[in-house]
Amino acid sequence: MIQFTVPGPVQAQERPRFSRMGKGVRTHDAPKSRNYKELVKLVAWQNKPLEPIQESIRLEVDVFIIPPKKYHTKPKLAHIASGELRPTTKPDLDNLVKGIKDGFSKIIWNDDAQIVEMVVRKFYGMQPRAEVKVKVLSN
Repeated sequence: MIQFTVPGPVQAQERPRFSRMGKGVRTHDAPKSRNYKELVKLVAWQNKPLEPIQESIRLEVDVFIIPPKKYHTKPKLAHIASGELRPTTKPDLDNLVKGIKDGFSKIIWNDDAQIVEMVVRKFYGMQPRAEVKVKVLSN
C-alpha cells in the first residue's frame, strides 16, 4: 500500500479551456487546475513505486476542507472533530478527486482505468489536504 498526504486546499477540476491555434481547436486545463495537478505530480514523484503499478487498484481519498467561519464555535468544532458535521456543499467529490487521479497517472499507476474500487470522502479540517491510500489488488 502507498499512503501519503497532498498538502493544501484540494482544487476541484475545472472545465477545460478552449483556444484556437491556426485551423484547429486546442484544449487545456484552467490555471488553478493545472497548478494543483503540478503539486499532485510533485507529491506523487516523492512517493512513487519503483515502477508504475500495473495491477488493479483501490483508491481511497479523504479530502479535508476548512470549515466556514460560522462553524468556528465550540459546539460546531466538536461536531467537526467527531466527524458528525461534514461538508455538503460544492465542489462535488468527483471533481475533487479528478485532479488527484490525473496527477498520479504515469507516476503511481499507468492509467485511471486500473482503478476498480474508489472511496472518496469529504471532511472539515483546520489543515486543508488530501490523504491518499493506493492499494494494489490481486488480479
